[in-house]
Amino acid sequence: MTFVFCRLGVLTVFVAFVFRCKSWRQSSPALRDQGSVLFASLCLFVMPSSSPLPARHLSSTSLPPMIPRRVAVIGAGAAGLAAARELCREGHRVVVFERGGSVGGTWVYTSAVESDPLGLDPARKVVHSSLFDSLRTNLPRESMGFLDYPFVSLHRRGDGEGDPRRFPGHREVLRYLEDFARDFDLYGMVRFWTEVGQVEREEDGTWTVRSRRVSSGDGGEESEVYDAVVVCIGHYTEPRVAEIPGIDAWPGKQMHSHNYRVPEPFIDQVVVIIGSSSSANDISRDISSFAKEVHIATRSASDGTPSKPPSYGNVWLHSMVESAHEDGHVVFQDGSSVHVDVIMHCTGYRYHFPFLETNGVVNVDDNRVGPLYKHIFPPELAPCLSFIGIPWKVIPFPMFELQSKWVAGVLSGRIALPTQEEMMEDVKAFYLQTEAAGWPKRYTHNISKFWFEYNDWLAHECGYPPMEGWRKQMYVANRANRTAHPESYRDEWNDDRLVAEAGRDFQKFL
Repeated sequence: MTFVFCRLGVLTVFVAFVFRCKSWRQSSPALRDQGSVLFASLCLFVMPSSSPLPARHLSSTSLPPMIPRRVAVIGAGAAGLAAARELCREGHRVVVFERGGSVGGTWVYTSAVESDPLGLDPARKVVHSSLFDSLRTNLPRESMGFLDYPFVSLHRRGDGEGDPRRFPGHREVLRYLEDFARDFDLYGMVRFWTEVGQVEREEDGTWTVRSRRVSSGDGGEESEVYDAVVVCIGHYTEPRVAEIPGIDAWPGKQMHSHNYRVPEPFIDQVVVIIGSSSSANDISRDISSFAKEVHIATRSASDGTPSKPPSYGNVWLHSMVESAHEDGHVVFQDGSSVHVDVIMHCTGYRYHFPFLETNGVVNVDDNRVGPLYKHIFPPELAPCLSFIGIPWKVIPFPMFELQSKWVAGVLSGRIALPTQEEMMEDVKAFYLQTEAAGWPKRYTHNISKFWFEYNDWLAHECGYPPMEGWRKQMYVANRANRTAHPESYRDEWNDDRLVAEAGRDFQKFL
């Protein structure tokens, strides 16, 4: 690979200046933002010349170059915060709509649950968060944080409080997001307690956003016009549940993991947990110390005799549920049956955008949001409608950041999109590839098999270097350790070399 060394020298001088300054986090937000933009601009000129993907640092044909836009961001979770920061860095004027009273989105824990334990009643009062009280991250904090804002412990930052564990609890993640919002002056952009009721495209290409205050008694609606809308509402609020023959006559209780908080209500009960996700595994362990029995039903289990995982005397692994019966029994495909008190569905969630009016251009079909170019832009409505955070089976925060950089650059005209026809052809080709691979439609946005390539593609489009090697290796090492040691991977690991490399890298930002 060859580099333009004269510009690399300029970049080196700039980096040396930044790192000799007082703590990057302690510098003013304006200086950080200006420095980050300059750093990004210089990085455009040190991309490997042998890269197979040409960068699109061109003026968009649909927007005049480098003109700031008025942009509505829906949601102030991690994706919305990342989007707000990158849009501001690009010079756009941003308003963030947040239904709740704080930043953090799904990382804001509440003990409240919905009136419908399954979460299917459209008239229920929706609780946004799906966290349970004892939840810890299943990713190490080093790999989890934003690219230029390391997720180090509060102890290491000198605050002396917080959760120092490498796989911390959810409260530490929320503190990290609150720090991020504070350090980059994002709070002033957020309209808290404001629910978006409708987003609709006008004939002139602008977008009308209708919202209302949910904390005041009047509930008056406000209507505003924006040049663009970025949807960042997450996808952990609308549950999907398994279909079980005979369930209507079964007398027990059903619930979705979305409404699980603590294990004490399950004392001496027999619980069936459906699913093989991280939440299913974690909740089954959480409940097992209180429940009489826990039976996990999963597609990945064999159809043979039920088995027992090590270290858990009252937990059994089964194949999927075959049927439920009015005498209280649940029958599994392996032929076994159990008299059950509770069935908990740890079966994932549905994408849901009830406020979005696109005249059928964007729809959700079997959990495929489409059509979306690179899981972000609907070709017919690009670039003024975009989605951040649609893919899953990823490391979310770095992906949110890269997606947001791309959206911000496209909106300003600094980065060009392909034509509408080219984007649609790319979407169709992707659908054909997934079908040929036998990938169900509902897995359209599961990009676990090419997540590294996806992030590096986004970085290159934005003029940034690929994601750090240590972060990719740490992700792979953690996945292997989690598979081999599901009970202990959060407290025992063998990638200290990568932890040390991450720590050295973080010195640039701390």
